[in-house]
Amino acid sequence: MIILITGASHTGKTILAQKLLAKYGYPYMSIDHLKMGLIRSGNTDLTPMDDDKLTDYLWPIIREMIKTVIENDQNLIIEGCYIPADWRSGLEKDYLDRIKFVCLALSDDYIDSHYSDIMLHGSDLEKRMDDSDCTAEWLKASNKEFRDSFDDAFVIDGTYENAIDSLIGNL
Repeated sequence: MIILITGASHTGKTILAQKLLAKYGYPYMSIDHLKMGLIRSGNTDLTPMDDDKLTDYLWPIIREMIKTVIENDQNLIIEGCYIPADWRSGLEKDYLDRIKFVCLALSDDYIDSHYSDIMLHGSDLEKRMDDSDCTAEWLKASNKEFRDSFDDAFVIDGTYENAIDSLIGNL
């Protein structure tokens, strides 16, 4: 089984992956770690700021990793924002049947009501670099992009913990 998690920055993808690791015991991979390994090793000229180009570069690699994991009858949680809206393309039904997909997004109301909490918890599981450009308006625009791109986005609008617990219960 593959659990594929995407979403806007600061939506809790890594926290969800950790909770699913605890529930299922499946290993998980952060796409950010793959991205930085490829950048730091010199295997790409892309930078951490090249989001759209990184999606185009990373997704074919990740898609083939997914196929390999499924073919080997293994389990893996993959989380990160570099998953395209058409992620299902290039994956036959036999693969798709073994993938559970989650796109996390926050509502504008949630961001307005909880912006300080979002920023407070931004480094709970990973040390973020300078987050000063992460304004409420930027978060709203980023989350809107995910809500618009992924019809099946899981939109968090109420209590964050309850929403995530409900989502985990359905996976």
